[in-house]
Amino acid sequence: MRYEGRVFRPPSEAYSLIVQVTVGCSHNKCTFCDMYKEKRFHLRKLEDVLEDFNIARRQYRYIERVFLADGDALIRKTEDLAVILKHIRKIIPECRRVTSYGSPKSILTKSPEDLALLHSLGLEMIYLGLESGNEQVLKHINKGVTVEDIVRAGQMVKDAGMKLSVTAISGLGGTEMWKEHAIDTAKAFSRMKPDYIGLLTLMFEGDVPLRRECEEGKFHLLTAPQVAKETLLLLEHIDSEGSVFRSNHASNYLTLKGTLNRDREAMCEQIRTALERGGYKKEYFRAL
Repeated sequence: MRYEGRVFRPPSEAYSLIVQVTVGCSHNKCTFCDMYKEKRFHLRKLEDVLEDFNIARRQYRYIERVFLADGDALIRKTEDLAVILKHIRKIIPECRRVTSYGSPKSILTKSPEDLALLHSLGLEMIYLGLESGNEQVLKHINKGVTVEDIVRAGQMVKDAGMKLSVTAISGLGGTEMWKEHAIDTAKAFSRMKPDYIGLLTLMFEGDVPLRRECEEGKFHLLTAPQVAKETLLLLEHIDSEGSVFRSNHASNYLTLKGTLNRDREAMCEQIRTALERGGYKKEYFRAL
């Protein structure tokens, strides 16, 4: 099998077969992100993608999960994705789940019928990056879409019958916008009601523009207690019944696990305890 550049995948896809359907990210302009920067975005030849699955089939006796990489497999034509999904079903019949990242723009180019078709052929879940529910923050990080775009994309995924996993990033509003970032992100989650919510914490990898802003004093990172306060505010404003909530990424200062809305108060109490007593992860243990 061939793979171009560094491998990026959601934590829950650690044991999945990862095959590049596209290379890189179709947007690749977010000011906080170092992923895919060394890659020129392009679609792989369909025959090369199918051959990678053939090679994997010969190499592995059992493949339970498949992740379609890189940063935005859904930007491919629906017809191409249908061929790929049918091929997986044919040669890897034991596969129980196929997933991919999906950018808001690529999801919005699909019709409801397109998404329903892909789901019927085995695409079970889409990972979508919200980052922030605040318009000013999204504009500052050059996300390239509006909050309404992201929410509508997430709703389309759910309407098609697929599971939806959405991530946001604590601290992305800096010390200047932490309240707005927390409350508006909670509102966006509440509108989408994802099956899974993942909360990461901002940290820099590589020479990204937002790091340079920080070094120039134009952007100020939150401390661990400030991140905790922001997360508490988010949880106090979220209404996303049934969403599995996780803040257990290596970048997080606190590990939070629960199901909304049932476990919201327990997680809030855990944060309040940390604000009183400390116990945050040390900086040298944090990573992306």
